[in-house]
Parts: sequence; C-alpha cells; structure tokens
Amino acid sequence: MSEDSRLKRAGVTGYNKPKATPKHPTKSHVVVAKVGDQIKTIRFGQQGVSGSPDGSKRNEAFKARHASNIAKGKCLQRIGLTKLSGRLKPDGNKTNCSSTRQS
Repeated sequence: MSEDSRLKRAGVTGYNKPKATPKHPTKSHVVVAKVGDQIKTIRFGQQGVSGSPDGSKRNEAFKARHASNIAKGKCLQRIGLTKLSGRLKPDGNKTNCSSTRQS
C-alpha cells in the first residue's frame, strides 16, 4: 500500500502524530488526523508560544471553556492539540472530520 500523499505533504510519519513546523510562518505544529476512514490535515499552535502544563489553572480553564468542542472529537482544529496529545480520554462517540462544522 502506498503512503498517503497527505502524510508526505505534511511531513509526518503517520496519522495522529503531531510534528513541529518551525519554518511555518504562523502555525507551530501540524498533524494528519484520522478517525475511521475520514482524514484531515490540521495546523495548530502559535509560533513561539509555550502551552500551559497539564493541571494548571489556565489549562483547566481552557478545557472547561472548550468542553463542548472537545466532546465533538479530535478533528476540530480548535482542540486538535488537546485530543491528539492524549490529554483527554476519547468518549467513544463517533467523530466527524468533514470540513463543515456542526453547531
């Protein structure tokens, strides 16, 4: 089976494996997310900014503020880093990687 062109273009070794992109003008990381047979390339993070450590008040406030988006799955760009880094356990619900967002 040949490698998916999206993996090669993003420069990652596999699905759901974030990679730093230091030469990208605005985003610090990229990941090719895969849920079932749906695949989506997500760029996230601001260059030069370090995140909050797990358990910090700032991190907990972010998770509380974005709880509804986090529950929708790892294919939403807003919470890609949170889900893909394994900080939250998947809820078992089917997630949608389509380009259109549901409100």
